[in-house]
Amino acid sequence: MTTADHKDLTIDLGVLIAEPADVYHAKAKDFLSAHALNEFRRCPLLYRKKELGLVPERDTTAYLMGRAAHTLILEGRQRYEREFAVGGPINPRTGQPFGSQTKAFAEWAERQGRPVLSDTQAATIEQMAAAVQEHIYARELLAEGVAEGVVRCEYGGHRCQARIDWINPVESRGIVDLKTADEIDSFELSMRAFGYLHQVAFYRALVSQASGHVLPVHIVAVEKREPYRCGVWQVTPEVLDQAQRENEEAMTDLRRCRETGDWFTRYESMRLVDRL
Repeated sequence: MTTADHKDLTIDLGVLIAEPADVYHAKAKDFLSAHALNEFRRCPLLYRKKELGLVPERDTTAYLMGRAAHTLILEGRQRYEREFAVGGPINPRTGQPFGSQTKAFAEWAERQGRPVLSDTQAATIEQMAAAVQEHIYARELLAEGVAEGVVRCEYGGHRCQARIDWINPVESRGIVDLKTADEIDSFELSMRAFGYLHQVAFYRALVSQASGHVLPVHIVAVEKREPYRCGVWQVTPEVLDQAQRENEEAMTDLRRCRETGDWFTRYESMRLVDRL
C-alpha cells in the first residue's frame, strides 16, 4: 500500500448500525449470521439442535482471549479496560495472586461483573496488539474505519445480519476480518477448515446488498504465543465469488430443511476412500 491509495474513492458507512455485542447476539434467533450459516454448511442437524437450545455454545478460554484481543486491537484501550477486568486477589500469606482455580479467585471474579483476564493472559493480549500495530499492512488497514459495525438486510431469502470486525472507508481496503491463531504457518488451511472464507464472503454480500458497494476483503491474523507473528491476506474476488455461491446454495438448503423438517448430517451416503 502507498499513500497514493488514499486517492481511491471512499464509501459511505452510513449503512452500518452501532450496537453493543449483547444486543446483536440477542437478535440471533431472528437473523441468519455467517457463524450460523457455517454451522449449517457443516451439519444441518447440529445447526438445528443449537437453534433449539439443545446444544449450548461453549465459552472457552480461547474465545475469551479472542474477544479481548478484538476489543483492544479494534475498539481501543478505553473500551478494553471497561469491558475486561485484569488480575485477581492477592494471597496475604504468600503475597502472590490466588490461582485462577481457587475459590478466592472465583469469588473475586464474580464481584467484577465482567470477564476476567489473568495477568498472563493480559500480557499476551498486549503482545498481540503490538504485533498488529507493527505490521505495516495491518496498521494501514486499521488506520481508519468503523469497528464492529452491524449490517442487516434481506439476502438469499433470509433475514441476515453481520457484525463486521472492521470496515475501512477507503474503497481499495474495505472489509477487514481479524483472527487470532496458535500459529500462522498453517493459517491458510485454517481459513478453509473453519469457514473463514465463507464468513467474509457473507459479509461482503450483505454490505453489497445494503450499500451497493462490492468491497475487497482482507484477513489479518495474529499469533497468541511467541513470537506473536502477524500476517495479512487479501482474498481474491474469484475465491469470494465461489464461497458466495456455496453460501447461497446452503441458504437454499436451509429453506428446504425448514419446509420439510429433514435436518440431515451430510454423512448419510456411503463415502469412498480412493487415495492415501
